[in-house]
Amino acid sequence: MEPRLTLITLGVRNLQRAKEFYQHVFGWQPSESSNDSIVFFQLNGMQLALFPQESLADDAGVPAEGSGFKRFSLAHNVASEQQVDELVAQLEQKGATVLKRPEKVFWGGYSSYIADPDDNLWEIAYNPFLLPDDPSGHRQDSIH
Repeated sequence: MEPRLTLITLGVRNLQRAKEFYQHVFGWQPSESSNDSIVFFQLNGMQLALFPQESLADDAGVPAEGSGFKRFSLAHNVASEQQVDELVAQLEQKGATVLKRPEKVFWGGYSSYIADPDDNLWEIAYNPFLLPDDPSGHRQDSIH
């Protein structure tokens, strides 16, 4: 299998509420392929989909019930510690739940965690070893 990730689908309890969170808190616009049953957001080279959790469980052939700690997080990396502070403050002001305030972390970076309405973990991080791509798809340098 090729090392590629094309789509991340999050099972959500309330599709409209989740759509509004990603639209109004993150500022992302749903793609034209979205409809009343599923919402897509185009990201850098991949897509994020929001799908009702019962529909996702049915599609995968697994039970829909289940709760507790999710064993994954999604990460949004930025180019500096200051950008982490600024973005977390903006997201909190728009209604995101901050689970961990920005701080230096054991692996040499600086990060914070927020949660979406379905308690999916989003890490907002500055990782000096893994700088984000700029919008054109080119890797940013730490030297300007």
